[in-house]
Amino acid sequence: MNKRTVFSIKKGKIQHHGKVLFDDLDFTIQAGETWALVGSGGAGKTSLLKALAGQLPIIGGSWNPGFYANYQETPPTLAPSLFSWRSLVSFLDARHHFTNLSNTSNFYYQQRFNSCDSEDAPTVAAYLEQEKREHYNSIWTIEKLIQRCRLEQLLNKQVILLSNGETRRLLLAAALVKQPALLLLDNPLSGMDQAARADFELFLDEIIESGIHVVLSLSPKEIPKAVSHVAVLEKGKILSASPKNDFINSWSAETDNNCSINKMDGWLSKWKNPDLNEILELINGHVQYGNKIILDGVNWKIRKGERWSLTGHNGAGKSTLLSLITGDNPQAYANQIYLFGKKRGSGESIWELKQKIGYVSPELFQYFPQDTTVAHAVESGIYDTVGLYRQPSIENAKIVSELLEALGIHQFADSLLRDMATSVQRICLVARALVKFPPLLILDEPCQGLDNNQIEQFRELIDRICQQTSISLIYVSHYPDEIPQSVTRNMMLDNGKQVTDRS
Repeated sequence: MNKRTVFSIKKGKIQHHGKVLFDDLDFTIQAGETWALVGSGGAGKTSLLKALAGQLPIIGGSWNPGFYANYQETPPTLAPSLFSWRSLVSFLDARHHFTNLSNTSNFYYQQRFNSCDSEDAPTVAAYLEQEKREHYNSIWTIEKLIQRCRLEQLLNKQVILLSNGETRRLLLAAALVKQPALLLLDNPLSGMDQAARADFELFLDEIIESGIHVVLSLSPKEIPKAVSHVAVLEKGKILSASPKNDFINSWSAETDNNCSINKMDGWLSKWKNPDLNEILELINGHVQYGNKIILDGVNWKIRKGERWSLTGHNGAGKSTLLSLITGDNPQAYANQIYLFGKKRGSGESIWELKQKIGYVSPELFQYFPQDTTVAHAVESGIYDTVGLYRQPSIENAKIVSELLEALGIHQFADSLLRDMATSVQRICLVARALVKFPPLLILDEPCQGLDNNQIEQFRELIDRICQQTSISLIYVSHYPDEIPQSVTRNMMLDNGKQVTDRS
């Protein structure tokens, strides 16, 4: 008996804004198969997922969402709004697309830290309700998903206030509450701590067992046990598509290195180490929203040239702690914080402080404007703005160009961020943090969306910077093997409390 086809593309072409992303594409998902898409940054994994979701057009050749024909054979008791095959697909993107309560605009970065602004966002409970889709056999009910995704304590929280890990859990619940036949997950493990990743493996088994077909993109090191087949992508082509065991037996992590150490050394030679011995001191740090205590009694001192990791489970308070340091959180001024030898609130402006801090975070990636070029995004770091809102400077252009070349993404300088692969966008934001030669560099999960080769390059880059400058570093990652060797100290949080700060 032949297997039913879930989705097939034969000799298809995928293009976006006039650029051909795939040509002569053949890809077929059969019933009972769970696919992982792997490949280097920019290989086309996200584009293929968007095509399967109907977000990018497949032109030429032939394609068939076979799962829709299967659905049409079932009792017609779905909600009237469910009328096309696209309605039977849920796509969990690398970015969320939260809008305000009137569904008229997207949120901006600073809004998440201001309670009066964040009130314009729906709560977790309201968001799930608006995403819900009725089905004659609704296995994934809101009640079940709240429990399975551990959202009970978050139901009354505005979605914009969620941590990165909490957001991922909510988005997975929202994808399933639509009762899809096909679930597409783009880097679903990004931002998850070790316990959450282990739980995802179990959850994926449950999803597949419920009859949903799954395609996900991720690192070859993270392929779940439930995956049956693996497609290897490179530069808009499927190099191989095979059972998982065949892939594992043949896979090699070796790829080309695009980052030029010599060019990076040239750029680093311009770095001027400021005469700052005291970088940060937080005394009895405390953050509270209503009755919810986020940080409680945190003490932290960082001196010039010290490199720290900041660790803790999802929701431990790491991002909130960083927002105090950067001044993005209004409660920073209710805390006793010394930055670069001066007490916050003693007369310095927020811009004077930000000038000395380079910062990358998942939240910045989520909210950074997509209609700016790579070069302009990097230059905005000189002015500490989320986007470049002035004429580009000829003087700055040379610095930006040299940095982009050292990082191996200079060929994208004039391209819009929205047209770039996720990995290029993330490297661009790292460049934005570095471009002003800051004495304090804060990297909050900077390797999300990067392939194995890019992660190794990035670790080498940070170690190189630490070897040749007196920069102080705060590095956040749930993956110990991503942390650079130059990081020698650790601050750990657990439910907002300081656990350790060992050397």
